[in-house]
Amino acid sequence: MDFLPDFALLAQFTVAAIVLAITPGPDMTLFVGRTLSEGRAAGFACMLGAMTGLLVHTTLVALGLSALIVASPRAFLLLKLAGALYLAWLAFQAIRSGSAFSPEIARRPPRPLYRNWMMGVGIDLLNPKVVLFFVTFLPQFISAGDAHAPQKLFFLGLYLVAVSILITAPMILAASRFTELMRGSPRVTRVIDWVFAGVFSAFAVRILTAEVK
Repeated sequence: MDFLPDFALLAQFTVAAIVLAITPGPDMTLFVGRTLSEGRAAGFACMLGAMTGLLVHTTLVALGLSALIVASPRAFLLLKLAGALYLAWLAFQAIRSGSAFSPEIARRPPRPLYRNWMMGVGIDLLNPKVVLFFVTFLPQFISAGDAHAPQKLFFLGLYLVAVSILITAPMILAASRFTELMRGSPRVTRVIDWVFAGVFSAFAVRILTAEVK
């Protein structure tokens, strides 16, 4: 099959994909935060949304569109601003909405799963660091003169999604178990709300400082 890279290259990519999956980022913060506040289903909905975002990035790279965004200073600046504002909004939501463990929040109807899915899509699509990763990292595993480069890029993108799910799904399950221990500690859960808000804010600042190298 022409779209499959050789075994040695795939092994190298697997190691890189695992490192990427376990590296803390705004997407992982969203998965765990939503799981702690709204439950396992919300966490998985956010994760599937982020994986959808990765598939979109894979398509854009294979078509060469991501390179155009990086090459345009104005487009890249707009992407950074949109990503930072999105993360700042998530930080505000974490503080304003509070923990789902509090009696006031528990009486509210749960957020629809499609909204959590959309949040996951947005957190990957609006992250310029993800764009830079796909533009600079994925092509390293493809020969410039390879006639099957687009198909191989698609395969590596799908493979990255599969590895990411295998790494992040257990984390969501663990966070779901942790919620049972937190339900009797509203003060602790409120502190965690502020911690997640701080993490989102920090990632917003990091996104603003992203540069094309």
